[in-house]
Amino acid sequence: MSETATNQQTEQPADIPDAIIDRRRRSSSQLIWLIPIVALIVGLSLAVKAYVEKGPVITISFKSGEGIEAGKTKIKYKDVQIGLVRSITIAKDRSSVLVTADLAKEAEGFLKTDTRFWVVRPRITGSSISGLGTLTAGSYIGMDVGKSKEDKTAFTGLETPPVVTMDMPGRQFVLHATDVGSLSVGSPLFYRHLQVGEVVSSDLDKDGETVTLRVFVRSPYDAFVRNSTLFWHASGIDFKLDANGMTVNTESLLSIVMGGIAFQTPDDFDEAPQAEQGRSFTLFSNKDEALKRPDSIVENYMLVFKESVRGLSVGAPVDLRGITVGEVTKIKAELDPSSKNVTMAVQIRFYPERIKPRSQASTDQKSIIDSHKLLDAMVKKGFRAQLKSGSLLTGQLYVALDFFPEAAPARINWNRNPALLPTIGGNMAQFQTSLMKIVQKLEKMPLEELTGDARKTVQSLDATLKSADKLLKNIDTSVVPETRLMMEDVRKTLDGANKALAEVKQTMSADAPLQVDLRDTLRELGRAAQSLRVLGDYLERNPEALLRGKKEDLR
Repeated sequence: MSETATNQQTEQPADIPDAIIDRRRRSSSQLIWLIPIVALIVGLSLAVKAYVEKGPVITISFKSGEGIEAGKTKIKYKDVQIGLVRSITIAKDRSSVLVTADLAKEAEGFLKTDTRFWVVRPRITGSSISGLGTLTAGSYIGMDVGKSKEDKTAFTGLETPPVVTMDMPGRQFVLHATDVGSLSVGSPLFYRHLQVGEVVSSDLDKDGETVTLRVFVRSPYDAFVRNSTLFWHASGIDFKLDANGMTVNTESLLSIVMGGIAFQTPDDFDEAPQAEQGRSFTLFSNKDEALKRPDSIVENYMLVFKESVRGLSVGAPVDLRGITVGEVTKIKAELDPSSKNVTMAVQIRFYPERIKPRSQASTDQKSIIDSHKLLDAMVKKGFRAQLKSGSLLTGQLYVALDFFPEAAPARINWNRNPALLPTIGGNMAQFQTSLMKIVQKLEKMPLEELTGDARKTVQSLDATLKSADKLLKNIDTSVVPETRLMMEDVRKTLDGANKALAEVKQTMSADAPLQVDLRDTLRELGRAAQSLRVLGDYLERNPEALLRGKKEDLR
């Protein structure tokens, strides 16, 4: 083969040029294939990226699709869009609508078992107005991320927005009541008249006789909810007209409109441990009913009154100097077969824990046992039960416990069940007794005779007054003018006497001229008397001097 090829080459003409291979055109045609390859790579990368960045797909069932549109309705968490509704379909049983939505990749961790969804649209409730922004921007689906560790992609949406979100600090508690009253979801919760929480939900129990409410107390107020805390209805206006008079209580204007719940821990249980999340409490109908419950020790006593108990009702307070220490539980009439008298038996419930010994801060069992001895000693000092009027307006009565040192000696009858506590007549009974005695005395008085005498006396007095009036008029017309003239003369005389006295006073003054002249004259008379006394002495010793004159040597 090599020899044949060599021979053919040698036989070709010498002027035919050799073929030249164009290697550049061949390489450019090969580069054309790179374009689809690059496009394929880009496409694959985009597809991979889209697959990697693709978020979860969830389904939410709602009773209605109101305000939800496929491709438009957004899903937001804390007002940040994290998804979009893809489609809306009706469930096979036609009881709800199924909303399919695509969520962002970063929202994958939000899909927990207790995650909640609801449609945000304009809502007006008794306590708030929400969703006004959706009037222009359209409705959207709100989201509240749960705290469960289990994942979930199919949810049942809420028909109303949750009152409390999962991330709000605080604790929830459970309340049991016989009636929900005017409470509803969102009703306020008060502590010392300050709103600290809301009612989260209310449900009728399976037995159909009680209801269960879940309430949320915001932090830091949840620290005031302790194991012994009492909850009660604070709805509307609590208007009470009883033996304590008229009482009106309300927490706030909001509680009047939509109801509310208040809670308080009794002073004696301030050191109780804080209540844990989800602890159950009893919801009482009112504050008075709630505050009755802390009394764990109750003693029953019977009171016997001889007076009427009209105005005393079951539930009336048993008062000890302003402090309620019990209540009336039963009222009945009892007939004594031997004396044929009817007495009124009043049974009371006494809470000895509300009376603390000064030297003992706590009430232990030993102190309760000793309470009988203590009551015996108190009765010995005059401790009695008495009926008193609580209000002149209502005429209601209550039982008052107090000391009456002048009361007749008595003892507690512990043999009777319940024990019989001594009583004393009420102030009203004593007043009625006194009034009856006065009436009886008035009846014994000869009122008709006294009336006749009084009439005669009045007539006589009337005649006397007329005579006195006539006499006064006579004096005024006849005697008074003469008396007036006499008084004028007397006044003139007194004026003259005053002037004379003034002149005498002026004359008798120390610097008056008469006084000065008189003093000079008296001094001259004194000197003259002295000269005469000297002359007399000289003539007595020299009588001849009357004839011969005074001697020269004597001059």
